[in-house]
Amino acid sequence: MLAEMRIQGLGVIEDALLELHPGFTVVTGETGAGKTMVVTGLHLLSGGRSEASKVRTGSGRAVVEGRFDGVFAEHVARIVTDAGGEPDEDGSLIAMRSVSADGRSRAHLGGRTVPVNVLSDLADGLLAVHGQNDQLRLLRSAEQRDVLDRFAGDAVAEPLARYREVRERWQAVVTELTERQTRSRELAQQADLLRHGLDEITAVAPQAGEDAELAEQVKRLAAADELRAAATAAHDAVAGAGDGDPDAPGALGLLGEARRRLSGTEDSALRDLEPRLAEAAVLLTDVGAELGGYLDGLEADPQRLEQVLARQADLKRLTRKYAADVDGVLAWAEDASARLSTMDTSEGALAELAARRDELAGQLAGHAAALSKARTAAAGELSSEVTAELSGLAMGQAEIEVTVGTRAAEASDPHGLKVDGALVHAGADGVDEVELRLRAHGGAPPLPVHKAASGGELSRVMLAIEVVLAHADTVPTLVFDEVDAGVGGRAAVEIGRRLARLARSHQVLVVTHLPQVAAFADRHCVVDKGTADGITRSGVRVLEQSERVLELARMLAGMDDTESGRAHAEELLAAAEADKAAAPKKARGGKKKTVSAARKRGK
Repeated sequence: MLAEMRIQGLGVIEDALLELHPGFTVVTGETGAGKTMVVTGLHLLSGGRSEASKVRTGSGRAVVEGRFDGVFAEHVARIVTDAGGEPDEDGSLIAMRSVSADGRSRAHLGGRTVPVNVLSDLADGLLAVHGQNDQLRLLRSAEQRDVLDRFAGDAVAEPLARYREVRERWQAVVTELTERQTRSRELAQQADLLRHGLDEITAVAPQAGEDAELAEQVKRLAAADELRAAATAAHDAVAGAGDGDPDAPGALGLLGEARRRLSGTEDSALRDLEPRLAEAAVLLTDVGAELGGYLDGLEADPQRLEQVLARQADLKRLTRKYAADVDGVLAWAEDASARLSTMDTSEGALAELAARRDELAGQLAGHAAALSKARTAAAGELSSEVTAELSGLAMGQAEIEVTVGTRAAEASDPHGLKVDGALVHAGADGVDEVELRLRAHGGAPPLPVHKAASGGELSRVMLAIEVVLAHADTVPTLVFDEVDAGVGGRAAVEIGRRLARLARSHQVLVVTHLPQVAAFADRHCVVDKGTADGITRSGVRVLEQSERVLELARMLAGMDDTESGRAHAEELLAAAEADKAAAPKKARGGKKKTVSAARKRGK
């Protein structure tokens, strides 16, 4: 969870520390006091886009620092470790984002400077910020499909994974077949060049490392006389002259004489040295034998030298054309053979590819149908659960219908796939188009949610979806920026109640202007604005219970200075506390839910 967040030099906020409750924290304040800067700070901390215009006038930079407690799930720990960061001694994790007045941005995680996208990756597993822009995203078909998939959990995730794996192979074959068909002449020319090179290499038949070995042979054959003289002199020095000249006994002869003299003495100290001379004699005998063998194999062979030079010239012709050395030539030949296998434009090769394409298309169509079936089953349950939530949000006659259809494809669509006899577009997420439709009342037709819902209703639809998805969402902290915009009265009370319910399994942070919502919070923070020396400053503070009454009275109708206003606020606060106390307790951190799990609950 996000334990606290410090904001410095951001908008009207000079320096503020926001202490968050593990359950439901609400942020309120007068219009223009800087409530939205709290959400702006969270966006920055989540790796969002930075803007120099948000830096407070007179400040060199804006800084947002967040401390997370208990966040070390496996994927989060991996992100921190890969970034080189470390948790604090108490196990908490510090993330920081700064934006300078000239627009430059820096990010830190666990004491290390990191790219901004690392904070974004971290936030994907820790924070979900919902605001007016998120409501607009909810209107997109892709977002609606994502909502359905999140709700379904493994019931959709597993067939989707199988679909994607087959689709990747199908697409590779389709692409290769199309390339061979459309570039047949060009590929044929390239294939001829590759075959010519392979024929040339095959004719020479180079061996790995052969060029280095030939270079050594050339050196040896070209310098045979010099090498013979050096080896002969060394051999004579070790074993003695070949003609037995007593004046040149060699090292072995001298060692033998030394051993005889030492073994013949009566001094034990001298006799003890004789075995060591014997060891030296053995070593010299081996060296002498190797020098003799070297001389026997060393012959001045002009014909052999000519053969080696000719072979070397053949290899050099290859290395000039294909690679820097023989090993590189062999690698080029291997790569060329692999490329040739994809350039066969003969009728047989194309027919084989087409058959493989059709086989994979059949498999893919089966996986697509299974995926659509899973989504359709989940859609009915999601519709029922969201509709039930809407009835508690003062939309008792409204119904949500989640429809699953397919997207038709044109004949020229490279991703066109026949499923159950119809040509559909096989995208990365399947062939389905998901749409949320809202029936405003019993006699109204179901319409796309963006056509049937007002701004306030759209807020409630999104909140209902979030409540339903609570146990499918692994993100521990949910942030709502004026999700209650455009609503009031009983609907506002129900929104507060739903947010409090959501806070039983998640940490919830809400920026709101509605007292009915704020009354349900476990912790109430207020953004205060003041002016001194002509400079406007805002800060954030946690309200005590008595202060909450005054703030709720102000929010009700600016009635914080009247007895009736305070009484109304106290009544609202007491009702919310009683409602929360009567609600059943749930453990935080719900597990990812599946459709089958929903059925077991009888939803």
